[in-house]
Amino acid sequence: MKVVLLKDIKGTGKKGEIKEVADGFAKNFLLKNGSAKIADNSALSETKIQKDAENFHKQQEIARAKELAKTIEGKVVKLKIKCGANGKTFGSITSKEIADELQKLSISLDKKKIDLKDAIKTAGTFTVVAKVYPEITAKFTVVVEAE
Repeated sequence: MKVVLLKDIKGTGKKGEIKEVADGFAKNFLLKNGSAKIADNSALSETKIQKDAENFHKQQEIARAKELAKTIEGKVVKLKIKCGANGKTFGSITSKEIADELQKLSISLDKKKIDLKDAIKTAGTFTVVAKVYPEITAKFTVVVEAE
């Protein structure tokens, strides 16, 4: 029996897939639990429409991510850090502080998307990578000045 899966079923398939399964499995488990529906013409067309809508939304999201990456690319973010008399810093610059500074430049970016290997603990110029979307990154510069 052909069914359209409404949920991910371990060992059978993912949501939205059309699968050929045993009649008993379909009637006694999948249809009874609401995990699938019989693959008739209306179900198939509905599944196709849903996949098209998902692809459209994903393309929109990718376009927004590329636009954000263009905005971030090449920006210079200036931050100050307190230093002692001998040049030793007190604290460090974290991704949250960088995200807050980007917010002041009207760029909304989550701190989790800023890829810092370690917190910045010295004054200087650093190149930072922002992972805007999977496989879409942007590089910008962080200038840390001693206060």
